[in-house]
Amino acid sequence: MAGAEKPWSVAGTLRGFYDDNYNTAPDGPNRRSSFGFEVRPSVSVNLPLEQTSLTLSYIYSLKYFEDRANNKYDQSHDVELALTHNFSERYSLDLADSFVIAQEPELIDRVNSNPIRSNGNNIRNNGAINFHAQLTPLLGVVLGYANTLYDYEQTGVDSLSARLDRFEHLVTLNTRWQIQQETVGIVGYDFTAVDHTSNFALNTTGLPIAPSSRDMYAHSFYVGAEHTFRRDLSGSAKAGVQYVDNYNNPFIGNSVNPYADLSLSYNYSDKGTVTAGFHSAVNQTDETFNPGGITSLGTLVQNQESATLYGSALYKITPKLTGTLTGQFQNSTFVGGFADGKSDQFYLVGLNLAYQFTHYISAEIGYNYDNLKSDLPGRGYDRNRVYAGITASY
Repeated sequence: MAGAEKPWSVAGTLRGFYDDNYNTAPDGPNRRSSFGFEVRPSVSVNLPLEQTSLTLSYIYSLKYFEDRANNKYDQSHDVELALTHNFSERYSLDLADSFVIAQEPELIDRVNSNPIRSNGNNIRNNGAINFHAQLTPLLGVVLGYANTLYDYEQTGVDSLSARLDRFEHLVTLNTRWQIQQETVGIVGYDFTAVDHTSNFALNTTGLPIAPSSRDMYAHSFYVGAEHTFRRDLSGSAKAGVQYVDNYNNPFIGNSVNPYADLSLSYNYSDKGTVTAGFHSAVNQTDETFNPGGITSLGTLVQNQESATLYGSALYKITPKLTGTLTGQFQNSTFVGGFADGKSDQFYLVGLNLAYQFTHYISAEIGYNYDNLKSDLPGRGYDRNRVYAGITASY
């Protein structure tokens, strides 16, 4: 049976790497570097049926760090599920779930509310369901619900669990108007509810302050469009306002912020693609109080207003050699407390070269650079990672 006809595939990757700051620590005694290796098996299933399609994948990663005196291994799990069902030409339902146990910030929290590496089995689960209805040839509706759970292993007063354990609920209602053959207009509303779940206090001194003090509601109203400029170029844009209700903290007023979600996709030849996007909204943060300062509800950092620019490019240099470049920049401004108005700037850059020896065997080399610049002392860091590996797949 040809590989493309199988409903399943398996793969295994062995990598060697060097990480010059695996603790994501500022310059000083806690900054440590290490050589190591990674074992990364994976399996995926793709079942296209008459009206339903199902994809399921699982990736396990084990990393060994030579420098560590104890606990030399990191383990992570990534399970991805996607299901689409077409009831008819006019009605369909899609469901997705992403479950991750990891330590790296870009895997745990996609908006980098906590851009620092976190030891332990930290859990993030995101599930979403969307119902699509084409009411008339010109008018469609999308109704969706998504739920994200964050559960950090570090517990106790002023722990990561106290700061970041939460449920995030998102309800979406979009109307879609077929303006032209190539253009769909969007008028929409999103409701977000953030519910912090830890029973541990945020502060170690003074009267205990509960994590629920940072709960919030957010209402986003926007208009936008999806447009196909030509066969190889398409984009979407949504822009509007986001009203944030910090209902459990009377010291932080409610706010109105810009909301934006932009994306662009360009298939510039049969050899490559470019994607780019921009997103602006409010998110949570791992910062709470000024170290050594007075702790009260009025000095609590409530959340962040983040603007994120991202992009990726893939190019087939030769029929067997492929290069990939990824990048992301996120500027996050703190709201409330001692850090009010101060910012984090987080840079991520990745470069990968992959060579396909045969249909089953490939090799790769890569480089990742992370840089967190912060107005808060003792928070920023930079990190360089290089790796080389080989993958067998079937």
